[in-house]
Amino acid sequence: MSLNSVICDLFGIEVPIVLAGMGEASTPALAAAVSNAGGLGIIGAAATGPNGLVKLIAETRRLTDRPFGVDTLLPASARRRGAGPGQGGMPDLTPYQRFTSEFIEKQGLTPPVPRDFKALAPDRDGPMIFTKEFFEAQMEVIIEQKVPVYAAGLGDPAPWIDRLRANGTRVMAVIGKVVHANRVAQSGVDVIVAQGHDAGGHNSPIGTMALVPQVVDAVDVPVLAAGGIIDGRGVAAAMMLGAAGAWVGTAFLATEEAGIYDFQKQALIDSSEADTTISRALTGKPARMIKNRWTEAWEEAEIEPLPMPFQSIVAAPAMAAGIRARRADILPGFAGQGAGAIREVRPAAEVLRDLVHDAEAVLKSASTFI
Repeated sequence: MSLNSVICDLFGIEVPIVLAGMGEASTPALAAAVSNAGGLGIIGAAATGPNGLVKLIAETRRLTDRPFGVDTLLPASARRRGAGPGQGGMPDLTPYQRFTSEFIEKQGLTPPVPRDFKALAPDRDGPMIFTKEFFEAQMEVIIEQKVPVYAAGLGDPAPWIDRLRANGTRVMAVIGKVVHANRVAQSGVDVIVAQGHDAGGHNSPIGTMALVPQVVDAVDVPVLAAGGIIDGRGVAAAMMLGAAGAWVGTAFLATEEAGIYDFQKQALIDSSEADTTISRALTGKPARMIKNRWTEAWEEAEIEPLPMPFQSIVAAPAMAAGIRARRADILPGFAGQGAGAIREVRPAAEVLRDLVHDAEAVLKSASTFI
């Protein structure tokens, strides 16, 4: 493989392709497969408590001796505000929970029982509520475990930078605006991921092709491009925009190692470029996902979703019931606009190999346009 950039030396990897930290989808098996194939695998640990996170890191180290990373969320709003009774800011969830119960009944779903919720996050340490204490407990594990790379999928990791650096941990931050790029650059991150509107999950109001070069021009640290990069042509385009590599998510969802259900992988294969939507109905923050009945119900009812983390509490029963019934029309999952290019489920190493091979071919042929 000849595709190379400053990212490779920085992370100690062979090719500048980084697996996006996609929550439960980016399992140790998927992260290790990407790292073993020469890229940088990232464990998605957004909803994983400290005990579960220790297990995920240990499992990844068992599967690979190459660099890997851990991705969590650090939303400033949830870190400032408590999320439980007596902590301030807990809204009355009763009308929203009533909406969820009515939705479950209308869709002919069986109301979930406690064991069904484990399907949402099997490595969780009991009920997950995004609080300041939850995030701090995650970060303590990441620091204690001295992971090679930490990625803040949302928010600024500034409070932990010095301790991470002392361990030799490289730090990344995912951003969606130039102002946020400047902020995390000043905090001292090693790499910035410029994630555009095309991306699955939480993303930016700005398209990837417009965002990436503006971020590259604004900061003096390497930039990875993210959003809508589904094949080698997208990787090549990102590098032509000034990025030092790509942060790739959706392409790795349709892999044997991805931690999503078979019915969700099939939903990806069945999707077209027009089958995603942006909604706050799952997490409370705008996120791109495959269109589904849950997001449609919120739009039709014209109810404003609650902010993070409260919307996740409201959505969880419907999502658990949808998983139990294997209903792709209820919870097909997050995905970027590149989903329409996915045709089959493949091994992650094969996906990475094709990303690199095709990017090299496109970049080598670029001189024909001059």
